[in-house]
Amino acid sequence: MLKQVMSQYNEAIMDTDRDRALQIVHVAVDLGISPEEIVFNVVVPAIELMMQSISENQGISLAQHFMAAQIASEVVDEMVPLFAKAPEIVGTVVIGTSQGDFHGLGKRIVSGCLKAMMVEVIDLGLNVAPERFIDEALARNAQVIAISSMMVHTATGENGCRRVRKLLKERDLEDRIRIAVGGAPYRFDPDLFKSVGADGWAENGVTAGRVITDLIREVRR
Repeated sequence: MLKQVMSQYNEAIMDTDRDRALQIVHVAVDLGISPEEIVFNVVVPAIELMMQSISENQGISLAQHFMAAQIASEVVDEMVPLFAKAPEIVGTVVIGTSQGDFHGLGKRIVSGCLKAMMVEVIDLGLNVAPERFIDEALARNAQVIAISSMMVHTATGENGCRRVRKLLKERDLEDRIRIAVGGAPYRFDPDLFKSVGADGWAENGVTAGRVITDLIREVRR
């Protein structure tokens, strides 16, 4: 029965049919499939399938990408409180758009994927000052600061990642906190993340989950 649920859920995701995807999950739980199985054997594999489809250039649209992440976030938020035992959280990330940037779609996709991977997400919203990224990361004991920039000037400007890196150096926090970046400017120039001082970057919201979890584990080693 679990394989059938997985197949139906994946089909609903590809059709960007949120209501059907949630109905499939609810019926599965009513039939005895555990919340843990829903998250780890249905939702997470669906995210990984989306990631594979993107990497193989199978024509996945932004709508499909966004819907997969949004549904993943909703299902995880609903299922985790029903777990028989509280799940182990991989780590914590604070995420937001760089100062001057008000494009939040990419950030929302990343947040949904991270939740499915058992990462605690602290969403700071749009137009986030560098100092706030640092202060919130310290307050929440976050291992990663994730900065989304959809415009070249917000990605490369002095109030973006460069400033966050400078503050980490000044406060001697570079061993404790990593920086991940993403957005259109980094897709156009895959080496840009190095020049702005980030530790890693991701081409899209799904692969960002892997990049960020790797950085979290790097800090926690």
